[in-house]
Amino acid sequence: MHAGRAFAITLRHLYLLRSSVSRIVPIFAWVTIDMILWGFITRYLNTLSLSGLSLGTALLAAVVCWGFFGRVMHGVSMAFFEDVWSRNFLNVFIAPLSITEYITGLALSSVFTSLITLFVLLVTSSWLFDLSLLTQGPAMGILLLTLFLFGIALGIAGCALVLRFGPPAEWFIWPIPAVIAPFVGVFYPVSILPDWMRMAGRCLPPSYAFENLRALIVGTEVSILSTLPALELAIIWLILAALLFYGVCRHAMRSGLIARYSAEHIT
Repeated sequence: MHAGRAFAITLRHLYLLRSSVSRIVPIFAWVTIDMILWGFITRYLNTLSLSGLSLGTALLAAVVCWGFFGRVMHGVSMAFFEDVWSRNFLNVFIAPLSITEYITGLALSSVFTSLITLFVLLVTSSWLFDLSLLTQGPAMGILLLTLFLFGIALGIAGCALVLRFGPPAEWFIWPIPAVIAPFVGVFYPVSILPDWMRMAGRCLPPSYAFENLRALIVGTEVSILSTLPALELAIIWLILAALLFYGVCRHAMRSGLIARYSAEHIT
């Protein structure tokens, strides 16, 4: 893989961001609104708490982490959709660009946008609601890295879905975070779920990440070793997603399906 060509993909999308306010604002606008809304809801819940567990704080921390995860996934998808919407996807592969370099470029684009989102979420939660997640130690860093890698994996898998079934399939991508949220226990322990949902949740890295998050919020010491299984699972998902995209892309090139992404509209 040539790092320069992968970075060229990233640079293209950064130039698109720079030239359009409508692309920049969604990076932080919606998560900020969610942050403020849920922040005041959790502040109210904290006034009702009679136990040592701050339910509101745990919910607010989950909102921060889940907002970050969603932005990571959509960051990859949006970078891919920019090429689809502009009918530029086929032109990209006219250049001496490998599939691996293209995927890497999309992932790097998401790194930039998701870091902006994470910064806004951390500043807003700390400034308005006195929630400082960065003081939770190395376990918190691994937790965020797990969500980041899994977000990249789902973003790449979503791109493969659109590449296989065509641009109309993009509407299946946006609700993915909402669909998996009940299975991974964002706002509640996975243990309360029915058996079949719990089994599905155990296959998803965020279910472990949010269990560790709740433990950190209540002051329980979380060792780095206990966070590694979720990180390893996220890496497995990332590898599988990359292989899926590679396979779909090769199929699209060999079968001619990739022509639907050309400059001409093909029905």
